Amino acid sequence: MNTKELLKKVRKIEIKTRRLSDHIFGGEYHSTFKGRGMTFSEVRQYQFGDDVRNIDWNVTARYNEPYVKVFEEERELTMMLMVDVSGSELFGTTNQFKKEILVEISATLAFSALQNNDKVGLILFSDEVELFIPPKKGKSHALRIIRELLEFEPKSNKTNISEALKFLINVMKKKAIVFVLSDFITDNYSDTLKIVGNKHDVTGIRVFDEKEEYIPNLGMIQVEDAETGQLQLVNTSSKKIRHEYWKYHLERVDYFKDAFTKSGSGTISCRVDESYVKKLLGYFKRRG
Repeated sequence: MNTKELLKKVRKIEIKTRRLSDHIFGGEYHSTFKGRGMTFSEVRQYQFGDDVRNIDWNVTARYNEPYVKVFEEERELTMMLMVDVSGSELFGTTNQFKKEILVEISATLAFSALQNNDKVGLILFSDEVELFIPPKKGKSHALRIIRELLEFEPKSNKTNISEALKFLINVMKKKAIVFVLSDFITDNYSDTLKIVGNKHDVTGIRVFDEKEEYIPNLGMIQVEDAETGQLQLVNTSSKKIRHEYWKYHLERVDYFKDAFTKSGSGTISCRVDESYVKKLLGYFKRRG
């Protein structure tokens, strides 16, 4: 797309996702992801209902009336968005591709962090790390992330989540809030995920299309692997083939859930034609 079309699309996504983060997710995000602790702010006169454990006895003795210490949450959190840009994300049988949903969810999370004055960074990955944008604050930085999500052209169509997680380990030395967004049609990442989960607050967001759950009976059709480009004739009228495909899908889903659960991480699964707003909000409320 040309520059004018890109800016128009960025603006459209900004308007939609910023409204969501401002009115729905900002507060939920804040209550879900806590700061590093509480720091002393000031003292003020005691008010009915204040915790007596916060009474400052030195100031109270000086003024001969009760004063309490006031504490503020010390935030300065960092969010890392790890987004799969492999070939399988350019798939969709309804109104949108998986990639478009990944972009909208990423933008919503970025603006939620922005509203809470947190830093946001981005890792785009295929079977290698394609792009790394270090965490920063500010609206212009969030818009840059959206632009990259929209127009970035990956060098590879394949997927390797473990390699992306290893990169995260090397570049993020301090604890971060990490969202891994992918269709997770792969495995061999559970061991690396355990290491990441020990240090960071990780959530896996699985976005999938309904036709990835099962193959409809369409007779003999030619299918293409989006990541390898391999073409193959498939007899979809065969119950055995449809069952094997369904079984393969369930194995990938079970692996995803099991890997994230064992690493102490959270999971969200969202079909392309479902509301990711409800999915995110439900997840934040459960955690908060």
